[in-house]
Amino acid sequence: MTIHWCGTGLSAIPGLRKLIEEGHAVVVWNRTTTKAEEAVGDIAHDIRSFDMGAITAATAKDDIVVSMLPGDWHVPLAEMCLARGANFVSSSYIAPEMRALDTAFREAGLISINEVGLDPGIDHLMAHALVADYRANASYDASADISFISYCGGIPKHPNPFRYKFSWSPLGVLKALRSPSKSIKNFTELNVSRPWDAISSYAAPLASPETFEVYPNRDSLPFMADYQFEPSWRIKEFVRGTLRLNGWKDAWADVFTEIETLSGPEGDARLKEMSDGFWNENAYDEGEPDRVVMCVGLKAEQDGGEIFNKTYVMDAWGDARGTAMARLVSIPVSLAVKAVLSRQICAGVHPAPHDPKLVAEWLKEVDTLAQHLQVVDHLA
Repeated sequence: MTIHWCGTGLSAIPGLRKLIEEGHAVVVWNRTTTKAEEAVGDIAHDIRSFDMGAITAATAKDDIVVSMLPGDWHVPLAEMCLARGANFVSSSYIAPEMRALDTAFREAGLISINEVGLDPGIDHLMAHALVADYRANASYDASADISFISYCGGIPKHPNPFRYKFSWSPLGVLKALRSPSKSIKNFTELNVSRPWDAISSYAAPLASPETFEVYPNRDSLPFMADYQFEPSWRIKEFVRGTLRLNGWKDAWADVFTEIETLSGPEGDARLKEMSDGFWNENAYDEGEPDRVVMCVGLKAEQDGGEIFNKTYVMDAWGDARGTAMARLVSIPVSLAVKAVLSRQICAGVHPAPHDPKLVAEWLKEVDTLAQHLQVVDHLA
């Protein structure tokens, strides 16, 4: 059983190296083999130039194909896995086209597991743990008002005037600012077309409490089902969002103003121009530490009082092991690969696992990757 790891970008390396160092049979695929050799050439035994025809021919029954490539490659690779009788792993969100393959994967007895990186990934594990904790708690009440928040952000360890730094091309960040979001606030669906119109302040219960700017990201609503919220629960707040340093909104005000005016091919060209400028001015320096902060919280209220209120908090930064972002994205991917190898995940298309044993095991591993990981009980 061979692991075909596709893509050796900055966020792929620690998990890839972990699998190789543990003795798994790994073929490393990258569009530029020299970059792959620079990243893992000291330990990898098989590095090949990525090509759809070549990887199709090399993929055998029960193999695992890991896609750390851009998102438009995930579905074609998953479809190839179905044709070859192989399994698929990615850290990315499950696109509708991927979800449509669920029946085919189930009928073939094959696995496609996605959303097993940082966000999405670790945040899902924290949410599953908190929901399970609440259900098992003596205070559990199905009629309580439920509030759920999940915020994550990659931010500079040493803040700069722009209040943000880039590990790779800023174009993805700029395009994300044009994406609408859906969440729930005060029992009502909140639809936001521009993220900067929904920025609020969030006090993170870190070891040293710190306030950040946060805003909703994408469509949060489908995740209520994935987190196994009861349809009868009264949802006061439900939001999955992005976390930024205080002052980010002001520092980016001119960016927001211009993005709002851009459209069509000319707008895309201007976005690319802006991206290049930001990369030149605000990229991480060699060896400069990044930082990742994640907070996932679940609160239940009954008769005006809190009956449950806990928050998972994580704070991690770059150190001698490399960047925090790379560790927290790729190591969970490697855990998913090993779970597929050991058949701990059932056939079909899935996000990060709900299984309490896997959730506990993976969060225990995350504890070794982050400098701070804690469940804060606000009622203790």
